[in-house]
Amino acid sequence: MPGGRLTQQERQQITTGLAGGLPYAEIARRLDRPTSTVTREVMRNGGPTAYRADLAGLATERRARQRKKTTTPGAPPQPGERDTQAVQDYEETFAAVFVQGGLPKMTARIVAAIYMTDTGGLTAAELAGRLRISPASVSKAVAFLEAQGLVRRERDDRRRERYVVDDDVLYQSTMASARATAHLGVIARQGVGVVGAGTPVAERLENIARFVDFVSEAIVRAADQARDILHPKG
Repeated sequence: MPGGRLTQQERQQITTGLAGGLPYAEIARRLDRPTSTVTREVMRNGGPTAYRADLAGLATERRARQRKKTTTPGAPPQPGERDTQAVQDYEETFAAVFVQGGLPKMTARIVAAIYMTDTGGLTAAELAGRLRISPASVSKAVAFLEAQGLVRRERDDRRRERYVVDDDVLYQSTMASARATAHLGVIARQGVGVVGAGTPVAERLENIARFVDFVSEAIVRAADQARDILHPKG
C-alpha cells in the first residue's frame, strides 16, 4: 500500500516499466505510489539501466539487517539529533532529482552530499569516504560540477581544498544557464542571414531566437530579484 515497503511484485513492475521506457511518474501512478518512492528505489539499486527486481529486494533486506544492528529498537532520535537513515534516504532522493535534470549519477551523488552538509563544503577525502568512491572519481565529477557553476573551490584553515555550495553558487549556476540559453538565440539568429530572410527556415530560426531571448532575460531578472530579496547584501 502507499507509504509501506515495496513488495517484490511492485519491484518487478518497476523493472517492466523501465524496460518499456516509462518515466518514473508513470510507473509510480500505476503502482499508486509517490514518484519519489520509485525514484529512490531505482537510484539506490543500480539506476534505470541496471535495476533488477531480485537484486533490489536482496539489497533492501541487507540494508534492513544492517539498520537493526546499528539502531536501538524503539529509541527515537533525541531533540537536536537526526534520523541518520532518513537523512541518507533523502540524500538519495535529492541526488535522483539532479540525475533527472541531466547530471551523471556519480556527479549527482557528490553535489547532493555537499548540499547535505551543515558546512556546505567537503574535501575530496571526505567525499571519497562518505560516498565510498575513489579520489579519481571525485576529481572528475568535481571538475564537471565546477565547469557547470554548481560548486566552487576554496582552501580551509589547513590549506586543504574544499568543494563548496552556497547561495552565490546557485545564483552563478543559474546565470550560467541563462547565458547558455541566450547563446542558442544568438546562433539561431545568425542562421537567418545564412539561409536568407523571408524563407520558412529563417522564420523558424527567428522564432527560436525570440523565444530564447524572452526566456533567458526572464531567468536573469528572476535570479537577480530572488538574490536581492532572499540574500540581500549590506
